[in-house]
Amino acid sequence: MASIVIRRATEADEAALSRICLLTADAGKPAEYLHDFGELPGLVYAIPYVKLPTAWGFVLVDGTHEVVGYILGSKDTRAYEQYAAEHWWPALAEKYPPASATKPADVRYMQLLRNMHTAPAANIAFASAHLHIDILPEYQNQGWGRKLMQKAVDYLKGENIDGGGVWLGLDPRNEDARKFYKRLGFTAIEGAPEGNMGLKFE
Repeated sequence: MASIVIRRATEADEAALSRICLLTADAGKPAEYLHDFGELPGLVYAIPYVKLPTAWGFVLVDGTHEVVGYILGSKDTRAYEQYAAEHWWPALAEKYPPASATKPADVRYMQLLRNMHTAPAANIAFASAHLHIDILPEYQNQGWGRKLMQKAVDYLKGENIDGGGVWLGLDPRNEDARKFYKRLGFTAIEGAPEGNMGLKFE
């Protein structure tokens, strides 16, 4: 385990990010069985963060140089959403028409590409930055999630984030994730829907 390192995420990590996203997309559990188009979760929640403006990311790399986890986000969520709406989602919506899918999860993602959710106003009032974190199950509960989060927070502290903090959304079914975030100091965001948690920087 000593050979595991954290480094900046790059576009060359796309395939790994997509794979990890799919393997954790069902409330933290593998979601391959839900999809014929297994690339869809990553195209929504991972790959844009190594391609679009205001985005940033770090990856966890094991001793064989395989990416086994990531933490990704945007420093300015509203700017990220606007750019994605103009330059990212339309091409994907054209490529993935809902009529081409038979599995409900694929249909949901394809519809989402046509009407992407945006952050609640309460989240933006809390802080402009957001993040996603995912680690393969065999590397969980070993302190790597905490190390990835610390790396991200240290980075964001130097980026003059509006609100001086960062937030995330989680599947309300993923109780293990909620407990993990609470241990790191994340709390529910006042006025936001269930599953939105934020952390103010010290």
